[in-house]
Amino acid sequence: MNNILKPSETISYIDIHLANLMQELSGRQDSALFLSTALVSSQMRSGHVCLDLNLLDSEAFGQQCFPQSKLHGSVSTAQAVQALQEASVVGKPGDFRPLILDGQHRLYLNRYWRYQHKLSAKIRDLSVKVASVADAVQTRERLSAYFNSLSSEEPDYQKLAAAVSLLKPFCAITGGPGTGKTHTVAKIIALLAEEYKDKPFRVMLAAPTGKAAIRLQESIRKVKPQLPCSDEIKEKIPDEAATIHRLLGWIKHSPYFRYNHENRLALDLLVVDEASMVDLALMAKLVAALPDACRLILLGDNNQLSSVEAGAVLGDICGDGSTTFTANFCSALANIVDEKKMQFASGEKHEMNDCIVHLQKSYRFDAAKGIGALSRAIRAGDADDALAVLRDPNDEQVQWRNLDMAELAQNVFEPLVVSRQAADQEHLSKINNYRILCAVRSGRQGVVQINDYICSRIRQMHGFSSEVAYYPGQPILITENDYGIGLFNGDLGVVGSDPVTHSIHVCFSGKDGEIRRIKPFRLPPHETAYAMTVHKSQGSEFKKICLMLPEQASPVLSRELIYTAVTRASEKVEIWANEQTLRNTINQKVYRSSGLRDELWASGTE
Repeated sequence: MNNILKPSETISYIDIHLANLMQELSGRQDSALFLSTALVSSQMRSGHVCLDLNLLDSEAFGQQCFPQSKLHGSVSTAQAVQALQEASVVGKPGDFRPLILDGQHRLYLNRYWRYQHKLSAKIRDLSVKVASVADAVQTRERLSAYFNSLSSEEPDYQKLAAAVSLLKPFCAITGGPGTGKTHTVAKIIALLAEEYKDKPFRVMLAAPTGKAAIRLQESIRKVKPQLPCSDEIKEKIPDEAATIHRLLGWIKHSPYFRYNHENRLALDLLVVDEASMVDLALMAKLVAALPDACRLILLGDNNQLSSVEAGAVLGDICGDGSTTFTANFCSALANIVDEKKMQFASGEKHEMNDCIVHLQKSYRFDAAKGIGALSRAIRAGDADDALAVLRDPNDEQVQWRNLDMAELAQNVFEPLVVSRQAADQEHLSKINNYRILCAVRSGRQGVVQINDYICSRIRQMHGFSSEVAYYPGQPILITENDYGIGLFNGDLGVVGSDPVTHSIHVCFSGKDGEIRRIKPFRLPPHETAYAMTVHKSQGSEFKKICLMLPEQASPVLSRELIYTAVTRASEKVEIWANEQTLRNTINQKVYRSSGLRDELWASGTE
């Protein structure tokens, strides 16, 4: 088998090396063991937590993994399961073996099975607990004071999320852009601080990227002065947010952190924003570092793209994404909120239901038209509805054009070339308010080629030498965090030139609208950013985006990708794509093999 299986786009040398190692350790040549090991390694790099062996009987899966060979029919699910059960390097869940095979025919690398199991155990432990409030009547009054903007007929899901967070040590608050997730969590922190009264209340805000952390702290700072509480309570709400890596104390050049299950963080509450971007390994390490009594609140949009690394943690935690509660928890909620207003849905029998609240109302978009209607149709996988919204000539928020590279260059690229100007506050604002988003990095519709085209045209039109790395007006995207200089992955800047000395610097937005000017040689890793991938845009917001989908089919095209792109815009979305590509993208939902959802939701309270 090792002579037949060659490196390809899906199978790498490291996959083959690991497969050979497992055969060597097991003391026998076994094609089923070899193929299964190579595939589980390959699947990990594709974002899956495990290999679902049931897929081996699927011709589509085989053709995806081995497009230029006939290996997809060489080993069946039954053959693979039998061979793995007999192999000495494969164990059952909990065994200390390199590979783990569970009862649902899912094959894991041992380390990732442990990440999954420890994370699910911690969340399940938190999900069954119900906290008490010091004074139910007083808590009810506080909730009414903090959430009093909606009519009596309309369920206030923000208020419901706050009530759940008071009673549950774990809560996942999901919702699309503009539903008020960070606005709600600021109120939740204040309400919990009221419950702690004179006791210390240690709170930390975190996010997976520096850009997301900055946006979280800006949102909290904006809401804090408006809260109907004393200055003493407001002081307990943190003004700063950190990346998860910084919070845990990342040890450079290693997968380990200073804070872990043996050295816990000193916290009473941790809030994690943009949780959909957090992979399984990082989330498992994060919850392992929390004290047993620490509360955990996850914020995010479970319909967005999942993490780049393995796992779809927020999606697995949220299950079907509905907001329903067990009968017992409904009774607990009724003590602190008006049940008639909240319109509880009871009858479910799983404690995880009691921890999930999906915010429904968008305060940014009209649900009946424009970006709101388009994102809703995409989220539902309704291509016909999405296309109907895009074809509406009266809708100025969304626009669809059939992909034509010549027309695209004339209408999208050339305006950027012509409008190049010196970097000032206005131009920096324009750079941060408009972005070309691509599904892929390479190819005619890829980030690299589009950025190269625009740069070369600008150099040609304005006489900039190709030997000069930077020119005035060039947008710059930071790709790695640099805490020393205060720039983070996802930050956008623009190159400027001193009017007197003509020396080059890069301008970034600072605190209170000030401009930070930094010399290029001091920048952390970065790239030109007329266009960026949809993945890189996560956690960002622009007034207008232009999304381009490639002509050729690509495994990255999915409903989650186009939904993420569309919801980056606050005012206008422009999509350039062929109709069939657009339909296929909306219809294609991302599937990531994982056992986390089963472990969390397998059984509930009877």
